[in-house]
Amino acid sequence: MALFPRAAVCLVGVLLSGTAHAVTFKWANDGDMRAMDPYTFNETVQNTFLENIYEPLVRHNRKLETEPALATSWEQVSPTMWRFHLRQGVKWQDGSPFTAADVLFTFKRATGKNSQLITNVVSVKDIRKIDDFTVDIETKGPDPILPSEIYGMPIMSEAWCIKNNATENVIIGAGENFALRNAMGTGPYRLTGREPDRRSTLDRNMDWWDKPEGNVDHVEYNVIGNAATRVAALLSGEMDLIYTVPTQDIPRIENTPGLKLIQGPELRTIFVGMDQVRDELLYSSVKGKNPFKDIRVRQAFALAIDENAIAQRVMRGQARPTWLMYGPGVHGFDPALNVRPAVDIVKAKQLLADAGYPNGFEVTLDCSNDRYVNDEAICSAVGAMMARVGIKVDVYSRTKVKYFTDVNYPNYKTSFYMLGWTPSTYDAQNVFGNLLHSRGPGIGLNNVGGYSNATVDKLTDDISTELDPAKRQAEINQASKQVQDDFGYIPLHQQTIVWASKLNIDVTQPPDNTIPMRWVKVN
Repeated sequence: MALFPRAAVCLVGVLLSGTAHAVTFKWANDGDMRAMDPYTFNETVQNTFLENIYEPLVRHNRKLETEPALATSWEQVSPTMWRFHLRQGVKWQDGSPFTAADVLFTFKRATGKNSQLITNVVSVKDIRKIDDFTVDIETKGPDPILPSEIYGMPIMSEAWCIKNNATENVIIGAGENFALRNAMGTGPYRLTGREPDRRSTLDRNMDWWDKPEGNVDHVEYNVIGNAATRVAALLSGEMDLIYTVPTQDIPRIENTPGLKLIQGPELRTIFVGMDQVRDELLYSSVKGKNPFKDIRVRQAFALAIDENAIAQRVMRGQARPTWLMYGPGVHGFDPALNVRPAVDIVKAKQLLADAGYPNGFEVTLDCSNDRYVNDEAICSAVGAMMARVGIKVDVYSRTKVKYFTDVNYPNYKTSFYMLGWTPSTYDAQNVFGNLLHSRGPGIGLNNVGGYSNATVDKLTDDISTELDPAKRQAEINQASKQVQDDFGYIPLHQQTIVWASKLNIDVTQPPDNTIPMRWVKVN
């Protein structure tokens, strides 16, 4: 049963009826947020929706540079201590004051059991209250990028969570609390309606501490899974903007009067991974052993996948092939390491034969069908390419809600999978801490395949504390090269962000593919 109060759903009409010239912005995507609790899942669509309600101490501007949010300033008072001065006069959307107590409470929640954002604060040892508007954050070692990392720690109200029995994080599908279906922050918009897998609404928070640069009073987010229906909703004028534009419809939209395309490079890297932990794969014809534990098998898979063909044919040129797990625009990216090995079917077959699979084997490729651009089509293309070396791939695609529940923490129910990752700190360390470090307390949480290398683990720890830029870059490069040599993952590409909107819609498209409503203007 939905916990969202009926009165709150009706609030939309009350607010708009009392506003003479309320501006409405209606947009659509192909998948919904999984929950309203920011600590249940780390995924772009959910994060970009909730950042309109919840705010961190430090936020990003249009250039993805850090700027003050709930903290007005900060300084490093020692190599392992940062002091943050909190913004005074900020009120929660229920009218109560924001104080340091909320920051301390949020840190406990962010580092608590089942937190999906724990890697953003893994370097933090403790947070201490100096006074109601000053906190000290002590790190386990020197942390050169802490302000960027705590962007991923949206602050929650301690009193609201206690009142509504939502102090603990829960796993979606395995638990329930008030924060899964309700939200109350300090941000520019309030949650006023929630119909999972259909529609969610926001209304302007008239008591927000900052001044919005946009003019939207009412936001309506619609879930339209079918690509043709989503495009039709834009063409008919029903939607102001659609997020995730099918590549086949780009020319049509581009040539339609009154509409425009908004395109730019994205920081997200799409990749495929393999279960390297289980002694026997969950979904494979191979019994009694795990072929992905053999580097020869992983290398064969990498050599069989023709990413250039995927970028040109499946993505229709709207992708940039990569061989690193992070792309241009992410601090630490070195183009010298971003060179894919050439496709080599003969060598791939020989590697499989040498590993004991001369006739290949069968394996399931898990895939979403409503999260990334052409995600299901990419998986189908990978399957066809693997057939050339004798691997029979069964593509199992489903909605992201079901897919992520299966493959992500804590289930990791997959043998072969495709995912995408955008480093929220815009630094390579985020990729290492989340995807490449061995799974452990507070780290490697999104390492779905369980890739593990002690050298990479040690370098990840070093990267997190190294203050010398040259040494840090050398450590990033060494760790990346080790992952490549291990064929721990198979990077595919960075997709191009493509949105489409009416001509009168003015939006900023940052390379992290978020849509902050405070910047949206309807002309």
